[in-house]
Amino acid sequence: MQIPVRFKVIFMSFLAVFICYIDRVNISVAIIPMQEQFGWSESQVGIIFSSFYLGYVFTMTIGGFLADRYGGKVILGYGLLLWSLFTVLTPAFAYNGFFAVLFIRVLLGLGEGVTFPSWHALYARWIPFEERTRSIAITNSGISVGTVFGYLVTTIIISFYSWEWVFYSFGMLGVIWFFFWQRGITSYPNEHPKISSSELKLIIEKAPTSSLPKKISIFRLLSNLPFIAITIATFCHNWALFIFLSYLPKFINSPVSLGGLGINLDSSIFILLILIPSIFSVISLIAGGFLADSLIKKKYKVIKVRKVLNSVGFFGSAFCLFLIPFQESHFYIISLLCMTNICSGMAAGGFGVNHADLGPEYTGSLVGISGSLGMIAAIIGPLVAGFILEITNSWSIIFHICSSVLVFGGIFYLAFASAEKQFE
Repeated sequence: MQIPVRFKVIFMSFLAVFICYIDRVNISVAIIPMQEQFGWSESQVGIIFSSFYLGYVFTMTIGGFLADRYGGKVILGYGLLLWSLFTVLTPAFAYNGFFAVLFIRVLLGLGEGVTFPSWHALYARWIPFEERTRSIAITNSGISVGTVFGYLVTTIIISFYSWEWVFYSFGMLGVIWFFFWQRGITSYPNEHPKISSSELKLIIEKAPTSSLPKKISIFRLLSNLPFIAITIATFCHNWALFIFLSYLPKFINSPVSLGGLGINLDSSIFILLILIPSIFSVISLIAGGFLADSLIKKKYKVIKVRKVLNSVGFFGSAFCLFLIPFQESHFYIISLLCMTNICSGMAAGGFGVNHADLGPEYTGSLVGISGSLGMIAAIIGPLVAGFILEITNSWSIIFHICSSVLVFGGIFYLAFASAEKQFE
């Protein structure tokens, strides 16, 4: 039995997200020996984390436009190849000083910024509507799988070799992926030489769009409340997500006297604190996607499904994050981190898939623009966290700010989100 080509597109896109995140989070663990070796302060570490997103914001916007206009295969493929090269070059730049490492992190962000709008543009043309939410959820699970792989394998490589080899080995994975991507994927279903006539017929009838988009003004986008709701939700989600992607290993490693957990990098407990919540995140992301598709298939209103699952994700995560600083037991902290990720995964059927409801032909552009504006949180959040740690040594403030931001994002989305088509 032949595997449908669209499943191969999903698998390769999942791997792209996986590689995107292992190359993004490896520095969250590698920064511990790098900070000791190069003598960086906490605020400098925050600046290093944030510098990545300066490049990311820029190409996320233009990447969505280019993917809609010229095809997601080309934009994602060459973007991944470029950022893999920049990953390999990171140690050489680190040895040339603080500003050199900032520069290579910006370049890495420029390469990675095209990732999400590119595969969203592909899915708008490849994936039937009733499969859309679970396909996006499976692909987004590459975030959690890549994060846990990046954390754990980085820890192992540092323990047995050195932090430099983290960047060399991870960068080469992208080069291997690019070879198979070029050989097996096309931007449009009708271009693929091995697609069956029945699958092509299904996609043409059921996919959100098969057309090239017309021009749409930025003013029209930024004056549309449902689109603003997605953008605000993206910003608030990113605030919490990217602070924890950057700082979770440091929180676990920081001394108890400074509000951290005081667990050594090579400890089995360190690995468990990273691994277990991430496993729950993967399961919940996929389950959230299947749940959303199942509810929609049972004729529940799309907007109700979006709002309910999004509210579980935002408000549930906010509550769990608020409680973490009050816990002393590692068991309770792991449990709350797991609950945070379970709730967050349920939001897979919320704001993250709402773009194609508003304008299927513009999916890549909508993801790119909302994502770029939302990525401002990824720039500001780690900076704020770095300065809070340097000035106050308080992890509690960081957790409670994240909690408050999520509550605001959940309320705004609940009030103004829509599943009606906004852009023709």
